[in-house]
Amino acid sequence: MQDPFFFGYGSLVNRRTHHYAEAAPARVRGWRRAWRKSPLRQRCFLTVLPAPGVEIEGLVAAVPGADWAALDEREHAYARHDVSGRVTHAVGREIDVALYAIPEGAHHDPGPEHPVLLSYIDVVVQGFLAEFGEAGVRRFFETTEGWHVPVLDDRAQPVYARHQPLDRHERALVEDELARIGARVVRG
Repeated sequence: MQDPFFFGYGSLVNRRTHHYAEAAPARVRGWRRAWRKSPLRQRCFLTVLPAPGVEIEGLVAAVPGADWAALDEREHAYARHDVSGRVTHAVGREIDVALYAIPEGAHHDPGPEHPVLLSYIDVVVQGFLAEFGEAGVRRFFETTEGWHVPVLDDRAQPVYARHQPLDRHERALVEDELARIGARVVRG
């Protein structure tokens, strides 16, 4: 058995939100990010859906202590999927990789009453900018569906637990990309 890693495709791409010592940029084939609503969570959140022919970027990180049980508990709203044969990464050795996605049938397309938190988008974009540059940020927006959902501007009082301060360039990049894809930002 090879070292166990997991693939993060949202906030885990931002290294400021975790302390996983061994992490590296990666790509996974056959999945697409989507904003979804689940009865297990109050807010709209990010998951991945099977999508043949699509590739998304993210970060692989070693499972702390190879303890899947602890990670499964933390990601209780998600199911773990083995994607070892579909991941390219910069770890430098063979690894086993899994990703977490909301189980089929346990989520639905969110409506206007389930906005996406801007403080969450900020964290994700900050991570993608650090790992993949501005082109990576653009690919994040292009490989994520569900932008018809309003974006709740909670920057003044961030709701997202792992929110991070953004510099002027990062804020402008988030705002420019939201405008480019036609997202509707609403005030909290």
